[in-house]
Amino acid sequence: MASIMLNGLPVQTDAKTLHQLQQQFPYQADVVIYNGFQTSDDFPLKDGDFVAFIQKGVMPNQEELESLMCARHTPAVHQKVKAGRVAIAGLGGLGSNVAVMLARTGVGHLFLVDFDVVEPSNLNRQSYYISHLGMDKTAAMAQQIQQINPFLDVKTKTIRVTQENAVSLFQGYDVVCEAFDQPENKAMLVNALLEHCPHTAVVSGSGMAGYWSANDIKTTHKFQKFYVCGDQQSGAQAGNGLMAPRVTVCAAHQANMILRLLLGIEKE
Repeated sequence: MASIMLNGLPVQTDAKTLHQLQQQFPYQADVVIYNGFQTSDDFPLKDGDFVAFIQKGVMPNQEELESLMCARHTPAVHQKVKAGRVAIAGLGGLGSNVAVMLARTGVGHLFLVDFDVVEPSNLNRQSYYISHLGMDKTAAMAQQIQQINPFLDVKTKTIRVTQENAVSLFQGYDVVCEAFDQPENKAMLVNALLEHCPHTAVVSGSGMAGYWSANDIKTTHKFQKFYVCGDQQSGAQAGNGLMAPRVTVCAAHQANMILRLLLGIEKE
């Protein structure tokens, strides 16, 4: 007998292979995930395996959805990410895309902060749709995350971050993603958090405008708990606007750095 996890539940089975397991249990399996890997092969089963049988087009319950995420990410990774507490300051080109990526990654606790509403020029690079025009960005982003994973803990605050409220807003979070537009606001938040929130890592974005090579965008560990993603030089200006490809690449760097911090791969 093998002791495995099947669609989030512990199962004892005398099935020797994945195909035998499919015959033994009444799950419709349009997709099979075996220890984080989608496969149609007939792998042998052993103790500790994680198996998910997925029916296309059907919304699973919370337990099943979590098991599918766990199967995709591998169990140890998923549990750490699920426990993660991440705040995103600014839901524009960087922050909106970071929020979506972290939601897809299964970060269990997200805090979304922005003061603005969605307007038409945002659609060239930010993760919003025509149906969101006029909505608070916090509400529009929470709505999207609900459609990605309705079981995440998502909190929002529609407020402008200032020197006076920055620490009270973000203290206690594992990581804060700094995703502001203006350099002075970036510096204000980073300095406040590094000075007053010593246990919080800060992942900032700087330099992602234009259509230069995406290979120039990098993640740099500046010091202690401070990381910067971007080329650190290409700011938005006349003739060098913000465009979806490089902005999204930079956001992906931020999201990946946050993931690495939650997993304990990167330390100060």
